[in-house]
Amino acid sequence: MSRHPKHPTPDHEILPAIGQRWSPRAFDVNRDVERADLLRLFEAARWAPSSFNEQPWRFVVTGPRLSPEPHARLLASLIGSNQAWAASAPVLVLSAVASTLARSGEQNELAWYDMGQAVAQMIVQATSMGISVRQMEGFDRNLAQAACHVPATFDPVVVMAIGYAGDPDALTSEKHRAQERQPRLRRAITDFVFDGVWEAK
Repeated sequence: MSRHPKHPTPDHEILPAIGQRWSPRAFDVNRDVERADLLRLFEAARWAPSSFNEQPWRFVVTGPRLSPEPHARLLASLIGSNQAWAASAPVLVLSAVASTLARSGEQNELAWYDMGQAVAQMIVQATSMGISVRQMEGFDRNLAQAACHVPATFDPVVVMAIGYAGDPDALTSEKHRAQERQPRLRRAITDFVFDGVWEAK
């Protein structure tokens, strides 16, 4: 059995779910994500670390069967090239962060960092379950905020498409079909980890 082109051979041993994680555009339109499985993803996010334990992340979950009208509005907030493939994903999630600290009302400078940690844990959990997630920054934040009734005290961060990876041939874009089959590439550790002092490359 051949190795999936998106599953690399790491230089050092890591958890399988980290190495196998990738972000498809093609989703299986005939397979929904069960609510119990979605809750497991958000449970993983729930236990992420955050500054002062503020847990500034929030998620609005939509789907064509779960919540048709909010889902249609959130889908419409995506840029055209994202709309073309994201419509096949069974779940779209808008992530947002609290812009201020609940404890003091001051600006939360680490909110987006903390959101990133929560989403990373969520995605590792998803991958371990055979579920795929693709994050998108290509969307109109004002439209998405209105579509999901997000309060002004929260900032939209990304929209995530969640489902089971599908057939790349189902994608309408030839470029996207090719990208689905390209191996993943990463910098060498020596390019971003330095002993003691920063080393110019």
